[in-house]
Amino acid sequence: MNFKMMGRFVGKILLVEAVFMVPAMLISLWEKEYASVIAFLWSLVAVMVAAALLLLLCRGSRNQFYAKEGLACVGICWIVMSLLGCLPFYLSGAIPSFIDAFFEIVSGFTTTGSSILPEVESLPKGILYWRSFSHWLGGMGVLVFLLAVSSVGGGDSGFTMHLLRAESPGPNVGKLVPRMRKTASILYKLYIILTIINVIFLLLGGMNLFEALCTAFGTAGTGGFGVRNDSIASYSPYIQNVCTVFMLLFGINFTCYYLLLLRQFKNVLLDEELRLYLGLTVGSIVLITLNLKGVYATLGETLRQVSFQVVSIITSTGYATADFDLWPGFSKAILLSLMIVGACAGSTGGGFKCGRALLVIKSLRRSVRQVVHPQKVQVVRVNGQPVGESILQNTNAYLAAYLIIILLSFLLISVDGFSITTNISAVLTCFNNIGPGFEMVGPTCNFSAYSTFSKLVLIMDMLAGRLEIFPILILFSGSTWRHR
Repeated sequence: MNFKMMGRFVGKILLVEAVFMVPAMLISLWEKEYASVIAFLWSLVAVMVAAALLLLLCRGSRNQFYAKEGLACVGICWIVMSLLGCLPFYLSGAIPSFIDAFFEIVSGFTTTGSSILPEVESLPKGILYWRSFSHWLGGMGVLVFLLAVSSVGGGDSGFTMHLLRAESPGPNVGKLVPRMRKTASILYKLYIILTIINVIFLLLGGMNLFEALCTAFGTAGTGGFGVRNDSIASYSPYIQNVCTVFMLLFGINFTCYYLLLLRQFKNVLLDEELRLYLGLTVGSIVLITLNLKGVYATLGETLRQVSFQVVSIITSTGYATADFDLWPGFSKAILLSLMIVGACAGSTGGGFKCGRALLVIKSLRRSVRQVVHPQKVQVVRVNGQPVGESILQNTNAYLAAYLIIILLSFLLISVDGFSITTNISAVLTCFNNIGPGFEMVGPTCNFSAYSTFSKLVLIMDMLAGRLEIFPILILFSGSTWRHR
């Protein structure tokens, strides 16, 4: 293991975190929230000292970086970043319990949106900003940001791809252009442009700048932390519709936007994952609208509420305009299914991903055909291109790990004695980075009732879900830390 190289990366990530804490501190200073200012100052000191020590101790590191270093480095970065990132919550007294503060910031960075806070409107604005901005920073990935804005050493010799693959969501990550730094830069430019457009539309709807920024951060990162206790429910229909559209856009693979810039419209229209994603969204909206007949006053109101919740769930954003826990069982079953499937690979959305679901379906169909025609060579194709066996094996391994982790987590948190529906939805919503679940963790509730042990389990679920499982599993594998 190249520990020095890994330490250097962690140090650089902490510097990025420190830079992004500064605007939150300045907002606290502007609002005369002096307790928050002091909390941010002490947090900045802690982050900067940790970064300086790591960079000092890891000078002269070799640029050799293998797959396991990349996976382990990403896992460590996210855990360390979260441990230090929660300090403003804890030191300011906004969240008195360190574990609760850790839960909240992990939920932010992983774009989950699950919260232990019973209400948020009384929180200092600087704390609210940092809480929402954590979604934006975690949505595209902080390591991707580092690759986009700085030279991390070693050129494009391979380890940058290991980092990008470890942090980016989806069954496979490729280069948009030959150089990985350029790829990361393109992704973040698209991310920033879409976020700015989102903010502009929210401002046109009458939102003030602070609320527009925080809401856009949650929408772009598909996170869901709001600045009002009722999430998005008290905003105008225009604001809700804007959020619906942009949540849907941020759930699309960013490669599609790059192809649109290259005017490869046909490739985008024929993209099988995009068609599955949009098909599931539209189909779910139609079915739930029919199921909710008579619940709302008009068809237009029903469509608006249903469209918002379906898009919010499938993209793993977690914003809410209605208490969908009160909807009929069939509607809740559809939402629960969408929690599992999730958005497109290469987006900021969570879940199993439409790309993986597509591969699983096609792989299953191939297995059935091989039983019928054992001598015939069956090739799995997506968008007309053959899919490598290594990707299919990785997808099958991910599915196995996905199911095992969900089952174990469900059993572990069940010791708290809550209902099966509460516990299974809590695990699914944290692991798939959704936000709200059902019953005690529904859209009008929170996760504060769970024990410290259960919160730690759910924290690991959020991290494993956001980092596509393997970086976290690698950290707990003994072979990772043995010398070659």
